[in-house]
Amino acid sequence: MKKNDPKDKRRSMTAEIKSTTEGSTLVLTLSNPSQRNALGPDMYAAAVEALNGADDSSEVRAVVIVGEGAWFCAGGSLQRLQANRAQPPAVQAESIEGLHNWIDTIRSCSKPVIAAVEGAAAGAGFSLALACDFIVSARDAVFAASYSNVALTPDGGLSWHLAQALPRQLASEWLMGGERIAAPRLHALGLVNELTDNGQALSAAMALAARLGGRAPNALASIKELLSEARGATLGDHLAQERDHFVRNLHHPNAGIGIAAFLAKQPPHYD
Repeated sequence: MKKNDPKDKRRSMTAEIKSTTEGSTLVLTLSNPSQRNALGPDMYAAAVEALNGADDSSEVRAVVIVGEGAWFCAGGSLQRLQANRAQPPAVQAESIEGLHNWIDTIRSCSKPVIAAVEGAAAGAGFSLALACDFIVSARDAVFAASYSNVALTPDGGLSWHLAQALPRQLASEWLMGGERIAAPRLHALGLVNELTDNGQALSAAMALAARLGGRAPNALASIKELLSEARGATLGDHLAQERDHFVRNLHHPNAGIGIAAFLAKQPPHYD
């Protein structure tokens, strides 16, 4: 990753999220390494702001989320949660709403969002990774739905995502048992897209982002929306949605560019 090229990269820091734009990819770095990138309300708000900016930007084609240092994310801070036990329940409820707003923003963002996982993704860190459209993980990384280890229950959509992706018995095992799950097992089950050598998850995620950035952004946005809507739709309703998206994208200028380039056997350059 280039360090000193202002033409390709713009840096800003809000709360504990580092936001870096390189080429057409926005990289959001969870920056709390002393606590293994544990999450908190300031990070939720900063991440939502950055994702909304990416969604509105024609220059950003993909988003990568990565942890600073050796860990992706340890989830919520247990010290903060312990302190919140002395506060009214509304305090923790408001905090979780901030996390859930972040999860919703990832899912509704029109750009592909990729998690680059090193070390471990535990608790809400696991939730965050599963909310992304793609997961690229180091082969030796681990994932853990560790809430039950401290007598808590999932948040961040973890139980929803696992229930959608896995048989009930396996989701029950992971959520109730709270055990660490090796990245190759998630890859075998289809929850991780790509395994890399240790330390290579970010570079592989950036390469994936670059490949996606070469595709028509309107088409990728439609595909993401169709996948999100499919879970709760009847076949008939979803067929109607596919029809409408197809017709809209056919009449988008990018379809003309893509079809002409394919017929001419040349690479397309989309707007």
